[in-house]
Amino acid sequence: MNHPPNRKVLISGASIAGPTLAYWLDRHGFKVTVVEKATHLRGGGYAIDIRGTARDVVERMGLLPRLRQAHVDSRQLTFLDPDGEVMAELRPEALTGGIEGVDLEVRRGDLADCLYDLARDKVEFLFNDSIATLDDRGDHVDVTFDSGTRRTFDLVIGADGLHSNTRSLVFGPEERFHRYLGFCFAGFTLPNDADLAHEGVLWNVPGRSAILYAYEPGESTYGFLTFAQDEPPFSAFRNPQAQRDLVAATFPDTVWEIPRMVAAMRGADDLFFDVVSQIHMPAWSTGRVALAGDAAHATSFMSGQGSSVSLVGAYVLAGELATRTDHVTAFAAYENTVREFVERNQALATEGGGVVAPRTRQHLDTRNAILRNRTTMPSSTEGRSAHTAFDLPDYEQSLRTA
Repeated sequence: MNHPPNRKVLISGASIAGPTLAYWLDRHGFKVTVVEKATHLRGGGYAIDIRGTARDVVERMGLLPRLRQAHVDSRQLTFLDPDGEVMAELRPEALTGGIEGVDLEVRRGDLADCLYDLARDKVEFLFNDSIATLDDRGDHVDVTFDSGTRRTFDLVIGADGLHSNTRSLVFGPEERFHRYLGFCFAGFTLPNDADLAHEGVLWNVPGRSAILYAYEPGESTYGFLTFAQDEPPFSAFRNPQAQRDLVAATFPDTVWEIPRMVAAMRGADDLFFDVVSQIHMPAWSTGRVALAGDAAHATSFMSGQGSSVSLVGAYVLAGELATRTDHVTAFAAYENTVREFVERNQALATEGGGVVAPRTRQHLDTRNAILRNRTTMPSSTEGRSAHTAFDLPDYEQSLRTA
């Protein structure tokens, strides 16, 4: 190809999309730096799914054996009625549209570790730092970091999540692109007093849900309290005590495990509170700056596809940069190639709260009637179609034959 070798690329974010992009760019001959505001990789955590096209990405990265070992193998989802009584039990694949024995379910931290380990010895990682300013000069980008360091790069990619700093610096305030789906959630760990293993249990009333997930026997349980809220609770975003108070006031219930979950949420040192939302942008790049993963097109956890879509998008972005003669055509091809796939997976997160948190009594009654009478949700077929709606290009073959 006619592009200059060892182009210097800065990637902001070391979660899923960032290290994936770094690995493929390095493999294609780029010189890559990854900056991450956290002091270290975030480990452990709730499980995420790798399905359909995303499984092809990790297979091409040689990660399948390690990820199979990390597979948490959830075997059952139990749905409870408002009184806490068992209403239905089914395999997770009946809900997600996944394929048993093919799809991977791993802790988010385990996937991040795998991706980091592939790139750590080949790519420069800067932890405990962040981009303070960007100045796209047309033929390069001048970057100043929060640490005061100043450097120059050929390209900058923001892979720094739903609340992307890179996106705010270059494209403007998040509010322009943020689509709130009408829910908030709080996630945290708590003791596994319910003695769960390889399963999830879901309790619902209209507009509210409580979920407990457990993987290996004896490990901590992951709790999620999700609730409908007409407007985002802006006053609570930077106030952990206000978050705890809001969640506790929304779940006064004394059934099932709700009181224990609320008490654990009150004292959890790993509470993660946020809104359920997506990012929709008219374009994912401008000049020498582009976005990847949730920064460009967050799907929300209700889609079940955030990590999978991030893996696919990062792979395509690296491949287009490697096989195009300039970044302008590469960025355009990246977006043209993957946008339809992204939008189909974003559509899996429904405004009614879907299966996880039906918003109204009608939504809940409809879902419960389906659960009581069948073992597969109709949405699972739509999900499977979206998961596999894109065939990965073989960029390395293109480079070999160029």
